[in-house]
Amino acid sequence: MSHIPVMLEDVLKCLRPADGECYIDGTFGAGGYTKAVLAAADCHVLALDRDPNVYPYVEEVREQFGKRFRFEQIEFSRMDVVAAPGSMDGVVLDIGVSSMQLDEAGRGFSFMRTGPLDMRMSGQGVSARDVIAHMTKEELITIFKVYGEERRARRCADFIVKARELSPVTTTEQLADIINRALGRGAKHHPATRVFQ
Repeated sequence: MSHIPVMLEDVLKCLRPADGECYIDGTFGAGGYTKAVLAAADCHVLALDRDPNVYPYVEEVREQFGKRFRFEQIEFSRMDVVAAPGSMDGVVLDIGVSSMQLDEAGRGFSFMRTGPLDMRMSGQGVSARDVIAHMTKEELITIFKVYGEERRARRCADFIVKARELSPVTTTEQLADIINRALGRGAKHHPATRVFQ
């Protein structure tokens, strides 16, 4: 089943693709917005994504739209590196983790699927496993409190530090179990939701 962008109609209405114009799709993913923009007008799209797993979709769009489509593996925050300021007529950004990452257990983004504790969009750099293994308790508290808005960040960090002293925390399931023990089962959401966020 192909991915259908949730706000496609709204995006096209706001962007109003026109012949001869150039657009950036800063979060290419499976190419839903890119394909729709290219189909709407005789225009060009520069698509960006940091995730190397999007290449099959890149090839599909390239085959369909040829030279009107260009792809760069780069973060959208660095779009100025691949497109001169003022050279584009519009930008599309679908911000956040996509189902492409969450649904694939091997990417380690979700506590709903057992996989390696990874969470790297590009597959490079520091993994979630590295963070859990090496950051101080205070650093973990800051991450959980600031980025996850977890009110009981200190308790989560305490449980993680104690658990990693006994054995390495290497899977999403292990981390989710630690947080479950720290916070107890919530009524609406899994207790690990904010920590994984």
